Amino acid sequence: MAAPGPGEYFSVGSHVSCLTCLGQRLQGEVVAFDYPSKMLTLKCPPSSGKPNLNDVVLINLAYVSEVDIINDRTETPPPLASLNVNKLANRARSEKEDKLSQAYAISAGVSVEGQQLFQTIHKTIKDCKWQEKNIIVMDDVVIAPPYQVENCKGKEGSALSHVRKIVEKHFRDAEGQKPAPAPPRSQAPQTQTESALSS
Repeated sequence: MAAPGPGEYFSVGSHVSCLTCLGQRLQGEVVAFDYPSKMLTLKCPPSSGKPNLNDVVLINLAYVSEVDIINDRTETPPPLASLNVNKLANRARSEKEDKLSQAYAISAGVSVEGQQLFQTIHKTIKDCKWQEKNIIVMDDVVIAPPYQVENCKGKEGSALSHVRKIVEKHFRDAEGQKPAPAPPRSQAPQTQTESALSS
């Protein structure tokens, strides 16, 4: 079946298979279909392999060469799941704070290494912030430039020890991801005319 013609649509809950113009086969359950823009939203099996998750794919039917309806749903789709608005608002606020923190670090002239270390620490410990060019973790540990293990200062204890381990692992992992240095280029042997000109 080609892309839908006038008056045609996909029912929510139907299972369809699409072949893109790049030859990629996508198959899943119709979550939404917007006729004016010819956009189809499919819930597909997870590419991560995790059983409780799904991939959601937006497909522009202008770039689809073939659409097959595997199972057409005729009954009314189930009601949409309710959204936890408070959780979404908290997540949006948290993301905004993270972006503002990144912008602050860039405007303060923090090195790329410092910004990357901050992101690594923040993944594990949410209670970290910038104070000028210093990273403050749990209000107990201060990491000053150049952001190495020996630059971690604070009251001796589990917090300082934990932060030092995160910093150490961050730089160990970063070292392992660096590309191998290119072999030195050997100079080409001089030709007779070049050697004659140089003498």
